[in-house]
Amino acid sequence: MNTFHIKKLNLSDKKGKTTKWKIPLYKVFTDENDIKQVSNVLKRGMDWAIGPEIEKFESSLAQYIGRKYCIAFNSGTSAGHAALIALGINAKSEVIVPSFTFISTANWPLMVQASPKFADIEMQTYGMDPKDLESKISKKTKAVIPIHYGGLPCKINEIKEISNKNKFYLIEDAAESFGASLNGRKIGSFGTVSIFSFAGNKILTTGEGGALCTDSKELYEKIKLIRSHGRQLHSGYFSSMQDHDYFSLGYNWRMSSITAALGLSQLDKIEKIIDMRRNNAKYYQSKLKNIKEISLQEELPGFKHVYQFYPILLRNSTVRAKLMNFLASKGIMTRVFFKPVHKTMFFSKIGYGSLNLPNTEKISKQILALPMFPTLQKEEINYIIDTITKFFESTNK
Repeated sequence: MNTFHIKKLNLSDKKGKTTKWKIPLYKVFTDENDIKQVSNVLKRGMDWAIGPEIEKFESSLAQYIGRKYCIAFNSGTSAGHAALIALGINAKSEVIVPSFTFISTANWPLMVQASPKFADIEMQTYGMDPKDLESKISKKTKAVIPIHYGGLPCKINEIKEISNKNKFYLIEDAAESFGASLNGRKIGSFGTVSIFSFAGNKILTTGEGGALCTDSKELYEKIKLIRSHGRQLHSGYFSSMQDHDYFSLGYNWRMSSITAALGLSQLDKIEKIIDMRRNNAKYYQSKLKNIKEISLQEELPGFKHVYQFYPILLRNSTVRAKLMNFLASKGIMTRVFFKPVHKTMFFSKIGYGSLNLPNTEKISKQILALPMFPTLQKEEINYIIDTITKFFESTNK
């Protein structure tokens, strides 16, 4: 087995106990430019809240994704909530969502008193199954929110065709897939709106933060009001004596200038970050393909994966739990992304627990995310692979 020495990190496991990880699940890729750009805002001594970095970040994001408009938020969850408000989704509406996702995707309809309706996933991308989506459509369906799992595009063209044919909104949850593409077209450019997250483990990260992209000027103007108290700004709120009026109910979901400065710096090196992730995934693939007890997700032709997660499939949840414990004992952190949303305590209590979503439940019992981050070293991957190999050698005796 390969051996190496790296500084252990004190992190908390799901029981709240501190574990000293040799290899954490993720690390943020950062450099001196990140520090410089944030420091410049701090040293300015003003405009920390509504500074020029916000609009620059928004215009740069829109250009990168290939959309006309972008609005920065304090989180992806806030951006999704604002989208549903702006689209008029309400208590009379149903919104079709996957259960194999982070819970915010399914929470968004509830935030506007709409009803989420869960669709199953297909077994190639682990994204929403277009065929099951069609079976879930009703007269109340007003929107669909597919996700691009772990950085791999879902079958978004098929989903877009269905949404166009049935005349409901397509909201892309692109939180895990910044920089991914399908046949050269960036993920986040397919929907009526698209939502991005810049939380700590994301491809582009600002610690917390999010954004919404669209080609609709009408939606763009509505969402700007929703984001900031319903207030229409013609000049800087804190740098002008001009009075501002309020046109709608709104919230305080703005991104700070400090956060936007960090986002701009991260965006400057996004292709480098993605290349580093893809190279690590390629190295993982070359090693893991020799372990017969593990199945790997394939990158389909024309689909560009950015690998927010590096997922593997085990035979069942029992084997997975034993492997997770064994890896943890060797200082390697792993995580299950995701357990089905409809099986959570909250969604079970409100009536979704008995749903039959066979592919979702099958994959969620087998999936396991291994450590993945840009600066993950080959010797670290070798250590992970050797530890996995040792586990199966011991269990197969």
